[in-house]
Amino acid sequence: MKRFVSLILICLVLAPMLFSCSKGEEKVKTLYVYNWGEYISDGSEGCLDSNKAFEDWYYKETGERVKVVYSTFSSNEDMYAKLSSGSVSYDIVVPSDYMIERLREEDMLAPLNYDNIPNAKNIVEEFRVLNCDTDDDGNGYSDYSIPYFYGMIGIIYNTTMVDKADIGSWDLMWNPKYKGNILQFNNSRDAFGTAQYKLGLDVNSENPKQWRLALEELRKQKDIVQGYVMDEIFNKMEGGSAAIAAYYAGDFLAMYENNEDLDFYYPEEGTNLYVDAMCVPKSSKNKELAEAYINFMLSEEPAVANALYTYYASPNKVVLESEEYKEGMNSIREDAYELMYNTDALKTATSYENLPGSQLALINNLWEELKSDIEISPLIYILCIGIVIALAFFGIFFAVRKRIRNNY
Repeated sequence: MKRFVSLILICLVLAPMLFSCSKGEEKVKTLYVYNWGEYISDGSEGCLDSNKAFEDWYYKETGERVKVVYSTFSSNEDMYAKLSSGSVSYDIVVPSDYMIERLREEDMLAPLNYDNIPNAKNIVEEFRVLNCDTDDDGNGYSDYSIPYFYGMIGIIYNTTMVDKADIGSWDLMWNPKYKGNILQFNNSRDAFGTAQYKLGLDVNSENPKQWRLALEELRKQKDIVQGYVMDEIFNKMEGGSAAIAAYYAGDFLAMYENNEDLDFYYPEEGTNLYVDAMCVPKSSKNKELAEAYINFMLSEEPAVANALYTYYASPNKVVLESEEYKEGMNSIREDAYELMYNTDALKTATSYENLPGSQLALINNLWEELKSDIEISPLIYILCIGIVIALAFFGIFFAVRKRIRNNY
């Protein structure tokens, strides 16, 4: 009897504690976001942590906890390879226009439900339906994507290392005077684009001969290029270990903050206009949560914070109408806002389009051909022969030694 009473007393004592623990163990949803590097306000240096702000906002709105798992890629091709492999499942991806078209055509994106994205109204009209997407519903918005940022490619150069008379065109990237100080894109579409714009070729051509012409132009450049880079460009240009690079205008402003010797121009022959947009992969396990995330990122506080952090051009009206944004941009350098929204450069800029599978395969092959096209000097041949002879000698030596031991 005493044991029974003691058991009841223990249960009465432990019950509130057990109830409290189970109540505290709230189920947490996980949202997987895959975006470009340095492409969202992350809370550093006192700025808004946009992902944390979304987690707090979602809890306040729904009473449910959510955790954003955020990872980054450095090129559209890297993003595509990972997404198409099926090894991971993302809820949000942020590809560029031509890659959005490819993902859509390969049935890898889920159509958006705009009932869950009322802040889509903040997107300026000319960006509501992207050329890479469709508007089959006729609602005035792209079916699969909502623009995040846009911009143009130009040439960054160090004013202490480059003569002013040499700037203005794509020719600077091929100028032998700057051998060993030139950086080229480490992705096929942008690298080929630099050669195509230089030669006056169509960046969306389906003619293999035109792509081979661009390959030959890149081969001419190869001997004077220091390296093929993406995110590594920041350290190299900011630190002065390279003098010239083709890259995105928004990233130039980030580099300029750390090195005021840098400058930038849009080449006179024309350049690429790109739009990066938020999409929901068909493999997403949290589509409604993903749409809530998109809707939040279109609201004023995170939209302005993200634009000020990245320096890229925004298609969002609440950003464009923000005095905080304009003042913040022009505090970097007095022409920063004009640089990002340069209407003259926009007139001659073109967008990449998705190309047929056979054409994409050709581009990949040509890119691999360029990257593996290393001239082997006679000295290398002699060294290789020497290594083979040395290995053969040691092989014979150890075989003879083993035989002598066995006989002994």
